[in-house]
Amino acid sequence: MPPPPSSSPASSSSPSSRPLPEFKNSVKLKYVKLGYQYLVNHILTLLLFPIIAAVGIEVARIGPDEIHSLWRSLKFDLLQILCSALILIFSGTVYFMSRPRPIYLLDYACFKPPLTCRVPFSTFMEHTRLICSNEKSYQFQARILERSGLGEETCLPPANHYIPPNPNMEASRSEAHFVIFSAVDNLLAATGLKPNDIDILVVNCSLFSPAPSLSSMLINRYKFPVNIRSYNLSGMGCSAGLISINLARDLLQIHPNSTALVVSTEIITPNFYAGNQRSMLLPNCLFRMGAAAILLSNRRIDRRRAKYKLVHIVRTHKGADDKAYNCVYEEEDEQGHSGISLSKDLMAIAGEALKSNITTIGPLVLPASEQLLFLFTLIHRKLKPYIPDFKQAFEHFCIHAGGRAVIDELQKNLQLSPEHVEASRMTLHRFGNTSSSSLWYELNYIESKRRMRRGDRVWQIGFGSGFKCNSAVWKCLRSIKPQGDSPWSDCIDRYPVDIPEIVKL
Repeated sequence: MPPPPSSSPASSSSPSSRPLPEFKNSVKLKYVKLGYQYLVNHILTLLLFPIIAAVGIEVARIGPDEIHSLWRSLKFDLLQILCSALILIFSGTVYFMSRPRPIYLLDYACFKPPLTCRVPFSTFMEHTRLICSNEKSYQFQARILERSGLGEETCLPPANHYIPPNPNMEASRSEAHFVIFSAVDNLLAATGLKPNDIDILVVNCSLFSPAPSLSSMLINRYKFPVNIRSYNLSGMGCSAGLISINLARDLLQIHPNSTALVVSTEIITPNFYAGNQRSMLLPNCLFRMGAAAILLSNRRIDRRRAKYKLVHIVRTHKGADDKAYNCVYEEEDEQGHSGISLSKDLMAIAGEALKSNITTIGPLVLPASEQLLFLFTLIHRKLKPYIPDFKQAFEHFCIHAGGRAVIDELQKNLQLSPEHVEASRMTLHRFGNTSSSSLWYELNYIESKRRMRRGDRVWQIGFGSGFKCNSAVWKCLRSIKPQGDSPWSDCIDRYPVDIPEIVKL
């Protein structure tokens, strides 16, 4: 016999017998946050509206005769009018003369490596087996490559395809000619500019610094004018691309009606490490060929054809700290093989550099609501530290594709979605770590996916030896269509791809 029901249907459906819903479940907290953000970000408008309304109502009550008598009661002296006009004209002239010149990005081009330079996993490991006599070093490189996030289409220069590699000066120059000239040729063809139109030249390459310099190499090739202002930056790591943009911006502030060509690259040929020290084997597994050429202008007339406007550049240098200074260090091992040593503390140091950088850039880009929340957590130390929501300040993020761990760490710290770091992950997968030029491959990925719209804001974040964290903020001036000759043109339809945690070799 079934047990009797515990309550009648009527009583079970009675409103008084139902439990009250919990507040957290009945109110969407994200809508509360949205309301708070709207209130703070539009506080001036909300305060001024009732004042304007009250003034309007009071004016409406005044009759036409009162308004006419009020106008006639005002007496203007000609001398006062002339003095006021002169003051206004002088103030306006001073303001416009002292205002920083706008910096426009007309266009840029990235080097697209040929298929003949492709290094699949099987080829890389076969060459490593033939070159490396130490089994532990071979297994270590295999584990790094399995977890690196790189794909099968990354490329190394021809000299690194030899067994053993042949990193001589001639091969290094040959790679520099190949990657730099290709990028600059594509840029000049896309913009229609001639070498005589270039007023400023800035080249950055961290580890290959020949004499004559790479900037002189470009001047010799393209026959730039004799009065061109040229600069060659070396030894500044993967973040040197934004340092070059910073230098070009400062020069464009001084020299009116000028254009600046910035070239960012890293020459891989002379930097192959032939030893067995693990901290120095990592660059062999991650770094690949790449270069980017960027054209900047301070001519206001160029705004009509420019892609982006430079909004901010923020540079952070942690070199005063010994650990930060030594975490990426060029040295020789016990056998005399030179290479780049990467410290185990690299990610922690990068995180500290990022914190310093976002503390500076936050007040420049974040809405008032996020700044107030961040300020409250600084004042009340007992509260959990609040991480500003940078997604409110930017639509796109270009994080230096230095490695999977770098992208993972920034995605976690900045609370970004997989879509926000998609460009960085796919660039690492398709092209590897191309050093300072990686940010431009990422920006080109976003454009190739037709995601860049007018008014969108882009945050580029670069890390480099020293230790440095640099940021650049750009604003898109027009919706951008993908270019037919971009490095992504033949493969963008295949991306994004799934990248497993471990790829078994």
